[in-house]
Amino acid sequence: MNLQTSNSETYTVAFYNTENLFDFIDDPLINDIDFLEASNKNWNKERYQNKIYKTGMAISKIGFDELQKPPTLIGLAEVENDRVLNALVKSAHLKDYNYGFVRYDSPDERGIDVAFLYDRESFTLENSENITLDIKSELGVRDYTRDILKICGYLDGEKIHLLINHWPSRHEGSDTTGYKRMHASQKVVALIDGILQEDAEAKVIIMGDFNDNPRNESIQFLKNTKSLFNPMEKLMSYTRGSANHNSKWILFDQILMTQNFLEPEKEGLKFLKADIFDEKFLTHYNGKYKGQPFRTYVGKKYKGGFSDHFPVYIQLKRANQ
Repeated sequence: MNLQTSNSETYTVAFYNTENLFDFIDDPLINDIDFLEASNKNWNKERYQNKIYKTGMAISKIGFDELQKPPTLIGLAEVENDRVLNALVKSAHLKDYNYGFVRYDSPDERGIDVAFLYDRESFTLENSENITLDIKSELGVRDYTRDILKICGYLDGEKIHLLINHWPSRHEGSDTTGYKRMHASQKVVALIDGILQEDAEAKVIIMGDFNDNPRNESIQFLKNTKSLFNPMEKLMSYTRGSANHNSKWILFDQILMTQNFLEPEKEGLKFLKADIFDEKFLTHYNGKYKGQPFRTYVGKKYKGGFSDHFPVYIQLKRANQ
């Protein structure tokens, strides 16, 4: 009985890069050619439905062992459109929960956006906004990348703000793209400043696939400039991360927060724990990639897994004086 009472005031907040959550329908406004039935990847309705099923399964189990309920708030990356989100919230493992979602079309050339799922029973959405990143190359050419999704609402009656990110990738190499992520970091700092100007005591959660590790310059700038708490720093190790590149673990997926989630003397939602959700069912069981995220594709080869990233999450508990 006490456990159930405790769980009713404890909430999981998660972030998950879904690895190309595309449908199989051609959208002429974006470059979705890899995820059409005629593509080299042979994407089709059956594979899409499997992807929806497995993504829903993964989300439903984040933090479930601790709280006997799925996450209350989930930030997502690499989502194509509202159609896939509608399918996701109606999928086998999520349909019994009352999830709403928020997503905006971003200028990203591939049409992969960030999105936000929320349990309507516990979270009341007040407003949302997409913030465009205006990043240019050294030659002045616009880099069309993902927007930042800005969310404001009430979790268990307490107002919180969330900024959901998917910062520019390292495809050209980290040394040549680092300035793009610094630009994104500076933009997030400016957004936090704007929130705090309206309410100096505002609680803010910043989550995303930052394409940088906790100790990289862009994350350190964000953390130190706004005195944020980053519980992911202690999770980073040689044997664990949220993704694996060239047999090395990385922790690009992170959740940071303002320090007022740590102040024990005040009432309200407090930080309880953070973790990487790397349960065995999300991994390759054997072979070359054993223990790594069980991917949907490796290159153009279909594997039928979940994602090339593990979800990360924090848990918040209401502290009553």
